[in-house]
Amino acid sequence: MSIEFIISNQYLRSNQKKGFISFIPGISMVGLILSVVTLITVLSVMNGFHKELRDRVLNTISHSYITQYNNLVDNWQNLQTKINKHPNVISTSPYIEKYALLSTHNGTQGINVRGIRPNLEIKTSILLDKIKFGNANLLKSDILVGTGLATQLGLTIGDKITLLTPKLSSNIIGIQPRFKRFTISGIFDAGISEYDNNLAFISLEQAQKLYIMGDKVSGIRLKVDDLFNAKKITNEIITNLLDSRYYGIDWTEQKANFIKALNLEKQMISIIMSLIIAVAAFNIVSMIVMVVTDRKADIAILRTLGMTPNRIVKIFLYQGLTIGLIGITIGSILGVLLSLNIEMIVSGIESILGFQFFPKDVFYISRFPSEIHIIDIVKVILGGFILITIASIYPAKLAGKIDIAEVLNHE
Repeated sequence: MSIEFIISNQYLRSNQKKGFISFIPGISMVGLILSVVTLITVLSVMNGFHKELRDRVLNTISHSYITQYNNLVDNWQNLQTKINKHPNVISTSPYIEKYALLSTHNGTQGINVRGIRPNLEIKTSILLDKIKFGNANLLKSDILVGTGLATQLGLTIGDKITLLTPKLSSNIIGIQPRFKRFTISGIFDAGISEYDNNLAFISLEQAQKLYIMGDKVSGIRLKVDDLFNAKKITNEIITNLLDSRYYGIDWTEQKANFIKALNLEKQMISIIMSLIIAVAAFNIVSMIVMVVTDRKADIAILRTLGMTPNRIVKIFLYQGLTIGLIGITIGSILGVLLSLNIEMIVSGIESILGFQFFPKDVFYISRFPSEIHIIDIVKVILGGFILITIASIYPAKLAGKIDIAEVLNHE
C-alpha cells in the first residue's frame, strides 16, 4: 500500500477521530449513493413497465404473421401445415383482418374486424383469455367486442349489432353495402385501448361470407419459441418451406413505432437521471478543493520532506476515487435491493397512506413491476466511476501547484 493512499485515507477520517469520515466527504458520499440508488431503481422500474407493456402488446398481436402480397391466401390449410413443420413454431392460426362500421341503437363506430377460429386463436393470442363478460364461443352469429367499445356504445351481453362492410352487393333494391346482424356473446378486456376500443372478433367462416372471400384468409399468425428470433424464424419458413408469393412481418415491424418510443423514453430518462450522478460527482470537486485549502500546511510540510508534486496529486486523486468507489458500490447494492423489493415497499407505503399510486380502475398497470438488467448496472457503475475520476483530476492537480514558500511564510 503506497504512502499516498495511506495519507489520503487519513484525510478522509474525522479530525476529532469520532467518525470514519469527516462531515463534508460524508455528505458527498451520501449524495453519490442516493444518485446511484435512484438511477438503478428508476431504470429497473422502467424495464419492468416496458416488459409489461411489451408483453401485453405481443400477447394480443402474435409474434409474426405470413401472408401474400395481395393479403389474400388461398389453400391456407396447406400453408398452415407447412408452417407447422418448422421446429421453432409453437402454434399457428388463420385470420381475416378487415374494416367495418359497427352500428347499434346508441350510435356507430368504425372498427377492425378479425375473423378467427377460437380453438386456434387462443394458442397464438391471450385476447380470448381476457373475456370479462360472457364467453369466447363464436357461433354462427356471435361477436366479441372490447370493454372500451362496449362502454362507448352502451353494449352488454345479448345486444344486437350490425356490421356494415365496404363490400357491395346487388339485390332488387339496388347496390348496397354488405351487412350482417350479430349478437354480442362476450366482452374482452385486453388492457390496451387500441384493442379494447377498436377490435371485434367474429368466426372465420362468417368473415369469409361477409367479405366475399370464399375459402381464402388474410394470412397465418405464428407463435414461436423464441420471441426475439421471430424475424429470423419467419424468414427461414419463407425461404425453406414457401415460395416468393409470401412474405412475413414480425412483431418488431408490426409495432416498430411502439418499440422505438419505449427505447427513446428509456434513453432520455437515463440521460436525465445521469445528471444526478454528474451533480453528485462534481460535488466532490468542491469537497476536495476545501480539503486542499484546509491541508495547505500539510502539503507544504510533505513537499519539504521530499514528496514531489505528482505524489501530492495522487493523494487527493486517491481521496476522490475512494469516495467514488465506496459511494458507487454501496449505491449499487442498495439500488439492486430496492429494485428487487420495490413492489413490496410501494405496497407498504400505500397501506400506510391509504391510497394507491396506480388505481386499477384508472391505469392498465396497477403495480410497480421491476426488472434488473445487468448491462444497466454496469453502465451506471462505469459511467459514475468515469465522472468521479474526471471530477477528481482538477482539484488534485490544484494541490500539486501550491506554492509551499508562500504557505510556510504565512504559517
